[in-house]
Amino acid sequence: MFAFTYQRPEALSDAVGALAADGEAKLLAGGQTLLPTLKQRLAQPSALVDLSRIPGLVGITRTAEGLAIGAMTRHVEVASSPVVREVIPALADLAGGIGDVAVRNRGTLGGSLANDDPTADYPAAVLALNAIVVTDRREIPAGDYFRGLFETALEEGEIITRVDFPQVECAAYMKFRNPASRYAMAGVFVAKTAAEVRVAVTGAGQSGVFLWTEAGEALTSDFSPQVLDTLTPDPDELMSDLHGSAAYRAQLVKVMAQRAVEKAAR
Repeated sequence: MFAFTYQRPEALSDAVGALAADGEAKLLAGGQTLLPTLKQRLAQPSALVDLSRIPGLVGITRTAEGLAIGAMTRHVEVASSPVVREVIPALADLAGGIGDVAVRNRGTLGGSLANDDPTADYPAAVLALNAIVVTDRREIPAGDYFRGLFETALEEGEIITRVDFPQVECAAYMKFRNPASRYAMAGVFVAKTAAEVRVAVTGAGQSGVFLWTEAGEALTSDFSPQVLDTLTPDPDELMSDLHGSAAYRAQLVKVMAQRAVEKAAR
C-alpha cells in the first residue's frame, strides 16, 4: 500500500467536509473492493474517510411504499432481516448469495452501488425494482443512476445515505456465478408490479447493468417462463471474455430470466 491518513468521522457533515477539503480522499464503506485495490497499489488516495461511525447510515425500515435500507447496511443484515424477507424476499435471497461469508459480513449496499461493478448483484435489484438512491444531496431514480462500467450519476464528494425500495407483487433473482470469483456471469432480477414487469441483467452487459426491455414487455402480457422461449438478448451488446462468449452469455441471460420468472411465480 501507499501511505495515507485515516479519518473516522462521527457525523455525515464531517465526512462531506473531509471530501471537500481533500480531492484525493476516498470513502471507505465495507472495503471489499477498495482495500484489495490499495494492496495491489492500483490506487493512491491521500486519505480514507471511514463511514462506519456515522449514525443513520445503517438499518432497515419498513415504509408505506416498501423498504428503506441504509447505505452502510451489510449484505448479511439484508439477507437475514425478517422485514426484508416479508416485504421483498427476493432482495434477501440476492444478498445471501453475494460473494462468500467474509464478503457478506463486511460488504455494504452503498459500497456496492457506489462502486457499480458490472458483475455485482445489487445493481440488478435496484434497477428492476425501480428503487431510489438517496444521497446527502438528492434522490436519484435507478434509471438515472447507472451510467456505464464503474460509472454512476454520483457527483464528486456525493455520499449515498440509503436506498428506497418499493414493494412489488413478486420478484426473484437468479444468477450463473463464476465458480472462482462468485461474481455473476449472468444475473437476472425480475420484478412484477400491477403495471409492468421489469427485467434487469447484471454480469453480461458491455456497459454494465441494463434493462432487458423486450423481455419485460413480453412478461407484462404473459408472466410465464415460456414467453421467453423465442427471445434472446442481442449478443452484440453483451460481454465476451475468457469466461464465456457473448453468445454464451446471451443464452445464460435467457435461462436465468426463465428461472427467475418461474421462482417469482411460485
